[in-house]
Amino acid sequence: MNATSQLKPASELAKGNGVHFPNESPDYRRARDALLAEEIELRRHIERVAEQRRALPPGGVVPGNYAFVGEHGHVNFADLFGDKQTLAVYSYMYGPQREQPCPMCTSLMAAWDGEAPDVEQRVALVMVARSPIERLLEVKSQRGWRNLRLYSDVDGDFTRDYVSAEDADMPAFNVFTRRDGSIRHFWSGEMGASTADPGQDPRGAPDLMPLWTILDCTPEGRGTDWYPRLDYDQ
Repeated sequence: MNATSQLKPASELAKGNGVHFPNESPDYRRARDALLAEEIELRRHIERVAEQRRALPPGGVVPGNYAFVGEHGHVNFADLFGDKQTLAVYSYMYGPQREQPCPMCTSLMAAWDGEAPDVEQRVALVMVARSPIERLLEVKSQRGWRNLRLYSDVDGDFTRDYVSAEDADMPAFNVFTRRDGSIRHFWSGEMGASTADPGQDPRGAPDLMPLWTILDCTPEGRGTDWYPRLDYDQ
């Protein structure tokens, strides 16, 4: 018998919730308890997927010690790990032909800037783009980011191997490991347009953006024609 089969049914846990709010109707409470059961199942599914991800066999050995330019000069791929054994790399849409960085990527990075010190207690976290480092640092200054580590993939070798073979201006999230003297690819988000359900904006799961997690808890939801912007009228 595995651990999952020993869990209480989600509906049973929901019934024992005992939460009530002022003036709620019986219909609301019944619907909310039914939703709670689904939320419990969702949490369990997230845990199962994370466990399956952690159990992946060793990925392919990274074929080269890619070169980057950071705020303090030239570094190679191995340097990005620092003293950590795991490295998370977010490639964001700010190629040399793009006048401004992608608003979606910028929104994500704004949220991650605050979380970066916590994340880096356990793993290394870096942001990579194809624009020269001067452009990346200009955005960092404009946005007031303090904690994100930004690097320029000047020659594009890393981007072509792990983001787009055509060097397209597109986002990606890759995780690498350094174990027993070898650096390997561990996991990458592979969900996109080809895996999206009908009528759904392509996105991964779990969603990396706190913005969408918050909006998913509201009656307005994500909407179908709204995206974050780089600037808002004050």
